[in-house]
Amino acid sequence: MLRIAVQKSGRLSEDSFRLIKECGIHFNNGVGKLKASSHNFPMEFLLLRDDDIPGYVADGVADIGIVGLNVVEEKEKDLDIVVKLGFSKCRLSLAIPRNEEYAGIKMLEGKSIATSYPKILGSYLKKNNISSDIHEISGSVEIAPSIGLADAVCDIVSSGSTLLSNGLKEVETIFTSEAVLVGHKGLGAEKKKLLDQLLFRIRSVQNGSNNKYILLNAPNHKIEEIANLLPGMRSPTVLPLATEGWSSIHSVINEDRFWEIIEKLKEAGAEGILVVPIEKMIL
Repeated sequence: MLRIAVQKSGRLSEDSFRLIKECGIHFNNGVGKLKASSHNFPMEFLLLRDDDIPGYVADGVADIGIVGLNVVEEKEKDLDIVVKLGFSKCRLSLAIPRNEEYAGIKMLEGKSIATSYPKILGSYLKKNNISSDIHEISGSVEIAPSIGLADAVCDIVSSGSTLLSNGLKEVETIFTSEAVLVGHKGLGAEKKKLLDQLLFRIRSVQNGSNNKYILLNAPNHKIEEIANLLPGMRSPTVLPLATEGWSSIHSVINEDRFWEIIEKLKEAGAEGILVVPIEKMIL
């Protein structure tokens, strides 16, 4: 049985369980339950606070865990970062009152900064030779300047709307984060085998979400030109159409280059382009 620690509620929890379900692992956690088991994969779930997950994994109570990289960095536990998961992306940023002029990081010398991440912030300030008073608080960091608790804040930012609504502006990004799968360093052979099976499924889901399946029609004299734009996993699939002199070309495009390649395909004479999402892709 592979025991995994997952945040019990919030956005990271939703994204984590969505990934697990896309990996074909079924479970029923029920309302208010803090432990659950899968009925089709040897996995047990521990539903915890995100701050507690690195400690549970480092101590071997859980074998693996899904948590934000920012939490891993802050807790400084001896863990293996098994794989970056690509969701729940955010950044840890410094912010000051919106009506203040920002003159660079040096302006925070001698100032008070409120944060829930004193270790990450302390390391950043030390690296930049800044001496500030770090005021550690566990929540509602963004209200600190307005109540006179601090001159600036260092907090997690996704869209920045929370900072704006509290009269703050983001001025420096000091750390970028996303969800990661962490592992206990002392996993035995059997659990490593289960972890490898899980990683195979995760990578198949990731490959699918990062690529699109594309189908298009093209005149035969344009096949070579279009095929050179569509390498796919090995090479494009070319099938003859009922209309003489025309073929259907099938391939895979990476999401990052999708629109760039689509434009080139149109210029090369492609017609009737269809784009289909990929659920999973096994390489």
